[in-house]
Amino acid sequence: MKSFEWITNSEEETRELAYKIGELAKPGDVLLLEGDLGAGKTTFTKGLAKGLGITRNVNSPTFTIIKEYQGRLPLYHMDVYRMDDSFEDLGFDEYFNGEGVSVVEWAHLIQDQLPTEYGLITIKRVDDTKRTITLDAIGERYGMLGEELKTQ
Repeated sequence: MKSFEWITNSEEETRELAYKIGELAKPGDVLLLEGDLGAGKTTFTKGLAKGLGITRNVNSPTFTIIKEYQGRLPLYHMDVYRMDDSFEDLGFDEYFNGEGVSVVEWAHLIQDQLPTEYGLITIKRVDDTKRTITLDAIGERYGMLGEELKTQ
């Protein structure tokens, strides 16, 4: 597993990093977002969506579990924090193996449903504006993504 780390000093910088990931995203990419409440997961997803060419406002799918957005590639934004045991009925495999990009918040709660390869993005709040963002590349695709991001 390869790990990559960035420090962002504002919401704008967090969105910019995510924007770059959105520009580099490919069909079937799965990004897991971990971080405490208020760490910036939704801010990150907004930047990613913009990088995918999505113009619609993106917000947390907390009560709907999955929100879909259309852009250069579809974005499947999932928040599984309030999931119960009925997650098998949601067809996560169809999203993970589909033509879009899946972003899953609180993914550790559905660990047994995740694909074998993914990018684990952890956002840690340092202070009101500063964040440490880590990409743990689980699989070759995400290692290449991290390397490409580091060269930009």
